[in-house]
Amino acid sequence: MSALALTELLGLPVFEPSGGQVGRVRELAVAPQEDRARIAIVIVRTKNGDRVMPFSAVNSINGGFRIDSELSAWPIADGSEGLFLLARDLLDQQIIDVHGRKVVRVNDVDLHQDPGTQHPTLRVGSVDVGARGAIRRLLKGVVPIAALHALLNQIPERLIPWDFVDLIEIDPARRVKLKISHERLARLHPADIADIVEELAPNEREAVFETLDEEVAAETLEEVHPKVQKAIVESLDSDRAAEIVEEMDPDAAADLLADLPEETSADILQEMGPQERKEMVELLEHKENTAAGRMNTDYLAVGVSALSKDAVEALRHFEGGVETVSTIYLVDSRGTLAGAVPLAKLVLASPETPLLSLTQEPLISCHEDADEKKFAELFDKYNLLTLPVIDDQSKLTGVITSDDVISILRAKL
Repeated sequence: MSALALTELLGLPVFEPSGGQVGRVRELAVAPQEDRARIAIVIVRTKNGDRVMPFSAVNSINGGFRIDSELSAWPIADGSEGLFLLARDLLDQQIIDVHGRKVVRVNDVDLHQDPGTQHPTLRVGSVDVGARGAIRRLLKGVVPIAALHALLNQIPERLIPWDFVDLIEIDPARRVKLKISHERLARLHPADIADIVEELAPNEREAVFETLDEEVAAETLEEVHPKVQKAIVESLDSDRAAEIVEEMDPDAAADLLADLPEETSADILQEMGPQERKEMVELLEHKENTAAGRMNTDYLAVGVSALSKDAVEALRHFEGGVETVSTIYLVDSRGTLAGAVPLAKLVLASPETPLLSLTQEPLISCHEDADEKKFAELFDKYNLLTLPVIDDQSKLTGVITSDDVISILRAKL
């Protein structure tokens, strides 16, 4: 399978069966609804306007496009809805390289030609993001083709396979028509997605968050810089923002809402479910730099008389983040903190083992009003993964995780 550069094809003459030249190639396009990679359309520039011709009408590509019918049989171009035009929509545009986990700019497009069929077919094989593509475009028509190819052969390729490319489209209507999603991006770790998002322009960030599912968007939002985080949420509709905020860890969501303008925060709270709204309002009442302001209200707690099998069952139904399941807490009928069981002990215990016999001593906790310095010192002193937070009656109200402490320390660097 041979490769052709998009920029070498643009401008080539188009010849009818009679041999006469009727125009030049202006654009090549794919129809994403049918095939994301196959070239479906050739737009030909003529003296009487642009014509839209199916690529299946091309007999050969050899110094020009030779077609099997008269160009006048094909319609005048009256728009490109539903089409992805390679030159307009890809050249010089930023794309997401999901394999390299970065944002890059496209200098050229490599198309693969399959000569084994009656009519040639072209498929997008990769995008060129290196100097080779840039120099090809810069010197096209300036130096002889043979000399240009000799120079290009000395320059290393920097190609990204088309399967590793996620496109960025800021127009919601076009995203739908072109079926642009970010499924490939969503498979990356949220921290990697966050790094990519921070490289994008504000409207591009919004476009990405509009297509990520709520859970991935929430995990990613927790990883981005607070200023970027705030800007992203402010750019979204309040109902979409609420869907994402509901999936965030409660402590991270509360911190975010506290940083937003009061009106924006109120709009998002209004769109949230009753239970989630109540939880957020309660967390927002606490000062941000206290244990209560930093705690996560998603944690695992069972009664003091529970057995190992009861804890396993609670684990099966727990919907909180993985960072909070390292410890299972025991509470009495009034919610008073009575013990902490490390997950490692639970794994090794028989199903009928009372959890009270597995508790970790001493039982370390902090009060809701403890400041960041106080609870950070407890993490350091006792090598904790999670720290329970209690109120004046010693009731368990939430937990602080090591991730929370790391975030606090990073913010102070």
